[in-house]
Amino acid sequence: VGHGLGVAPSMVIVKSRSAANNWCVYHISVGNQYATLLNSTAASYSNSNYWNNTSPTSTVFSLGNGGDTNQSGATFVAYCFAQVAGYSAFGSYTGNGSSDGTFVYCGFRPRFVMIKSTVETSNWFIYDTARNTYNAIDTTLFPSASNADYVDSTYAIDVLSNGFKIRGTGQYGGYNNNGNAYVYACFAEVPTKYSLAR
Repeated sequence: VGHGLGVAPSMVIVKSRSAANNWCVYHISVGNQYATLLNSTAASYSNSNYWNNTSPTSTVFSLGNGGDTNQSGATFVAYCFAQVAGYSAFGSYTGNGSSDGTFVYCGFRPRFVMIKSTVETSNWFIYDTARNTYNAIDTTLFPSASNADYVDSTYAIDVLSNGFKIRGTGQYGGYNNNGNAYVYACFAEVPTKYSLAR
């Protein structure tokens, strides 16, 4: 399937517009043999039916024969996100179970941060600097659940001028369990390389 980014996407989200299928996520840090579901708390799992074991290129992304991404007769929408210096960043980090958590370098001050465990059952976590204008950012939205905004100091990050730092312990299968892998997607507050911390 073609896309117009001109560079290979780091994250692709595919959803059927005509069937009640899952929201399927390709993430560069998980790889093309695995799928992660935006509407689920499940860990990433191996399934060639999603991305056909093929990584996106600068012009196309590939699909397998699974119904969630390639159901015959259904219509689909795909959101393709590329890493752009000073604007967007995608990657992974390892949790340490501490309120003095991992620092993740993005190269800019994030406006929007989305996190998901790849190895355990847990929610997706969305943070932004619109709902929390100062650190710690502890108002969380779960795209994998129907909950309203949730505020809890065990789920918190600091947004810095060049990335974000995990500040919550992430208990209850969160985003900072010791030794577990997590993926993230970040978008900049000011899409330049010169944004400042508050």
